Amino acid sequence: MSLMCRAYPFRVIVIALALWGTFATAAERFPSPDFESGYVLPTTPTPIPRAAFAEALDVGLLLVALALATYFALKMRSRKALTALMLFCLAYFGFWKKGCICPVGSWQNVFQAATDNSLAVAPSVLLAFALPIAFALLFGRVFCSSVCPLGAIQDVVVLRPKRIPAWLQHALGLMPYVYLGVAALLIYTDSAFLVCRYDPFVGIFRMSGSFWMLLTGASLLLLGIFIARPYCRFLCPYGVLLSWAAALSWRKITVTPTDCIQCRLCETACPFDCIDFPSTPQESRRTSIKRLAGFLLLIPLLIGLGIGMGPHLAQPLTRLDRRIQLITQLDREAQSPAVEMTEQSEAFRASGVAMATLRDDVKRLRKRFRKGGRFLGGFFGLVLGWKLALLAKTRKRTDYEPNRTSCLACGRCFAFCPQKPPRTRAAPHGASPRPSTEAGPHGACLEPPTEAGPHGACPEPSTEAGPHGACPEPSTEAGPHGACPRGTRDSDAK
Repeated sequence: MSLMCRAYPFRVIVIALALWGTFATAAERFPSPDFESGYVLPTTPTPIPRAAFAEALDVGLLLVALALATYFALKMRSRKALTALMLFCLAYFGFWKKGCICPVGSWQNVFQAATDNSLAVAPSVLLAFALPIAFALLFGRVFCSSVCPLGAIQDVVVLRPKRIPAWLQHALGLMPYVYLGVAALLIYTDSAFLVCRYDPFVGIFRMSGSFWMLLTGASLLLLGIFIARPYCRFLCPYGVLLSWAAALSWRKITVTPTDCIQCRLCETACPFDCIDFPSTPQESRRTSIKRLAGFLLLIPLLIGLGIGMGPHLAQPLTRLDRRIQLITQLDREAQSPAVEMTEQSEAFRASGVAMATLRDDVKRLRKRFRKGGRFLGGFFGLVLGWKLALLAKTRKRTDYEPNRTSCLACGRCFAFCPQKPPRTRAAPHGASPRPSTEAGPHGACLEPPTEAGPHGACPEPSTEAGPHGACPEPSTEAGPHGACPRGTRDSDAK
């Protein structure tokens, strides 16, 4: 035992010397280059990890902005307040935060984690994805009204909006579903984050980017002068998820706070064609149900057709995957010596990975594309059938009202509506409520309130038009025993 104790320190010294010799050899094996020109090696930059409080701040501001947008749109009904909030969100979430983390692209992280158990989603990304959808389930698309930076930068350039024919609007309305399905397939195959890669406005927010992406963003803004928010209406995949949630919303945006008077001013004010017109079905209910049932029966057929065509639809999308691009380039270089090598092919050859391994990976990847393509085709068939069924559905509508799924809650129609919220200010003690003296539609006098006073009911004053179409103001002084005297009438004057 004593011999082992004496040998133990010696072994530690030997191991320490061996390790020191290894490190010294490694240092001499890869010496720093000796530049005669006095060149100094730059320090390797290490990015500072984002602090947790910064992510919490972003999520907190997103929640506050959503709450304010809901209050401004549903309670205050103020376009000015929504515009001020929109400019703040454009400045902060857009130019200050460089468009990241954006809820429009966060769904890709959530979908990737849902299809790959080895991945997880950061809490801030998950909340950025879920909060706008939760608010849409409760109050409609208030996120689109003034919180989304992509929508805000388009909204500020809406100067001369033009109407789009209904048939063209319905056709272009299918593009967000196509974009959503293709982006989901590329995430499922671990090929690309399509929405983030081709975000047309992130280059503007960051003041940098490829020429083509900056040109695309500028083109959409130029188009947005005449076609209001083209990306939001005809491209945004996150808008599809918000529209699904808004269709089930607890409350929704309304044009008028009282009764619709069919003035059609809201139709003129809305640049997004989101106002549904009053309609009365001209056919019997039985005929309408039969037509709707026919289109609903067509949905399974379209889904089956899409599933059958799905692998063919996914075939062109395989070219977007980097591994398939690499194997294609390597095959071209092997077939013709005239083909120049690329950086990717040189890096692969230097890595020492066998071509057989790469081919096996590509084979599994193509199989995954075919499987995902069937889901993609079935999704397209479902969307097309459902859209046709909605067009076939007829229902009676008596007022002009915003479409629940497509309304962006911008608030432009609020100021154009001539109907104003009724005043609920309490009358002084002992006096009857003061009736309105404003002329109503067609010069008619608005009917004053007839609530009971302190000691009895106040009789209804005269509502006949006075000189120049003005409503005569009745007396509001308390009579005997607190009763309200009647307004002046023609018979009293005689």
